Amino acid sequence: MSSLLRRLPLVAVPLAVLLTAGCSSSSSTAGSSASASAPAGAVVVVASTNVWGDVVQQVGGDLVDVTSLMTDPNADPHSFEANAQSQLAVSKASLVVENGGGYDDYMDTMLSSLSSKPAVINAVDVSGKTAPAGGELNEHVWYDFATVTKVADTIATQLSTVDPSHADTYAANAKTFDAKVATLTQSTADLKTTVAGKGVAITEPVPGYLLGNLGLVNKTPAEFSEAIENETDVPATVLSDTLALFSSHEVAALVYNEQTTGPQTEQVLAAAKAAGVAVVPVTETLPAGKDYITWMTANLDALRTALTA
Repeated sequence: MSSLLRRLPLVAVPLAVLLTAGCSSSSSTAGSSASASAPAGAVVVVASTNVWGDVVQQVGGDLVDVTSLMTDPNADPHSFEANAQSQLAVSKASLVVENGGGYDDYMDTMLSSLSSKPAVINAVDVSGKTAPAGGELNEHVWYDFATVTKVADTIATQLSTVDPSHADTYAANAKTFDAKVATLTQSTADLKTTVAGKGVAITEPVPGYLLGNLGLVNKTPAEFSEAIENETDVPATVLSDTLALFSSHEVAALVYNEQTTGPQTEQVLAAAKAAGVAVVPVTETLPAGKDYITWMTANLDALRTALTA
């Protein structure tokens, strides 16, 4: 799958050596932790990204101490490097939440080096999603609200196994979070009645599940988004066909992953703006100051504005 192609192979290494997961250098550290507000005896959890870290926090509340490894909204997640601090965090965890699907293979590398392994939740496995016939798996499953609900419920179950005395609290918190996600699902269904069938362009398949659930039609040549995701050059004819989507107004919006940019994505962005086509930026990690619900609410609001103006 494309997400695997863009990452270098990983091997288990000693704690003092960096575990490289990306395809370029990075100074990323173990990320952020909620330990300042967590009480003594809190369940220690490590999540590969702050997206899943936030879901854990929503379910666990002040009973969990969450460390998220990928947190920088301005950095390319594909270039993330886990390091000794990351390994140390994982070694102390009672629960690890990874995305899976090749997105964060560094988590499995770190886990494989442990003699005593924590419980592990793999979001792609929980989702049940597989690659379509003749296609590749879109591993960005946090843009699918049904999957997020499943993962939240699985987190509640695993936390209850680790900390059975607070099982009722975890179940109640998951129910509250699920109700908020259900509001996002309803907003999606409402917007779909207005925008279904409209064409959109993308730079990468990051928001694919959300766009599909809205009934939008991705007009982007598959070769374009595959090349961008794999960090290879887009063939000239494919780039030309992609740029023509905007000048011919075949699409109502460009949904643009602003965390991974390059000369060819910049060309596409410029073409959309020149043609007066709405641009909707999306990210792979939580923007500063937002939790999962407010983030996805903002994404839906931006799509509504772009597609119904």
